[in-house]
Amino acid sequence: MDAKVGEIRTSSPASAVYKPRKSTARLSVGFILAKRFTLCAFANFVDVLRLAADEGDRSRPIMCNWNVLSDTMSAIPSSSGVSVQPNERLGDPTKFDYLVVVGGVMDDLTGLGSAYVSYLTQAAAAGVPLIGLCTGGFLLHKAGLMKGYRCCVSWFHHADFLEQFDGLDPVSDQIFIDDGERLTCSGGASSAHLAAYLVERHVGRAQASKSLHIMIIDDALRPEKPQPGVSMDISTRDPMVMRALLLMQQNIDTPLSVAELAKRMGHSKRQLERHFRSALGASPQAAFLQIRLTFARHLIETTDKLVASIAVECGFCDSSHLSRMFRQRFDMTPQEVRRHAQQSASIGEAQAA
Repeated sequence: MDAKVGEIRTSSPASAVYKPRKSTARLSVGFILAKRFTLCAFANFVDVLRLAADEGDRSRPIMCNWNVLSDTMSAIPSSSGVSVQPNERLGDPTKFDYLVVVGGVMDDLTGLGSAYVSYLTQAAAAGVPLIGLCTGGFLLHKAGLMKGYRCCVSWFHHADFLEQFDGLDPVSDQIFIDDGERLTCSGGASSAHLAAYLVERHVGRAQASKSLHIMIIDDALRPEKPQPGVSMDISTRDPMVMRALLLMQQNIDTPLSVAELAKRMGHSKRQLERHFRSALGASPQAAFLQIRLTFARHLIETTDKLVASIAVECGFCDSSHLSRMFRQRFDMTPQEVRRHAQQSASIGEAQAA
């Protein structure tokens, strides 16, 4: 029977019975796909393995192999509607060098089924490293398998993580984290960089570079590379400053001191200040204030929140403190900015009518 439209089938039939086998590949990876998993994160990771496994882009699983695992062998829908057909049943997890859990959209993160949790728990007990792609780290945490490990999450989901998961400190100022037997990744293009990192470790640097270059991706990025975040009206190419700015953005309501910021990043206060002066011509404190005021203006222009509430949300003592800093920065009070935004919106609506 032909595959359904929008369904990806592997070469093995869905009815294939799992048989333990020894692999000669240098890198063997098993994938567990969550319901409505992120196709981009999965595809980027797999394609790096595929291109590193053989000469050119012939795709034979020689130096690397990969399998999509399942307890039922039913096709798994991605968030884009494209389904992937598993090609191997859950069996002995120790046959793999890594097991990768690919997460999906936040609304469907109800957790993995009991068979998968049992399988991953068995793998962890046997020392098989577990990888969480995109929101896969959330699922590993739900399964109780992230205790004592750092977890990399996308800056976009940082607030979601804090809201839904206790007992784990999310890291969203790096593209991925290698914390020994747990590796987590923010998803998207960073999945390719994590895969290349593992290919370099097990197969070789040349194969890792070849994969990325064929995919038209620049040379492999190291785990500490900062994630691209939302616009803060501050631009720099200094990696240290970019990471610091992202940390500032994620702690707007409880501003960090420069000393605490430097400590979290593993640098000295003086070193961080020197990089800010060189990259931005400003101190970290001045940059942090600009980020908070920019965010405050965004809330004033786009929401009906009270100025007092916005002040607290943006780390100011009270509305008077915010108003004073706001006027110095924008030469207008918060109320004047809101009134101007409302007038502009009314004119736009009238013109469109």
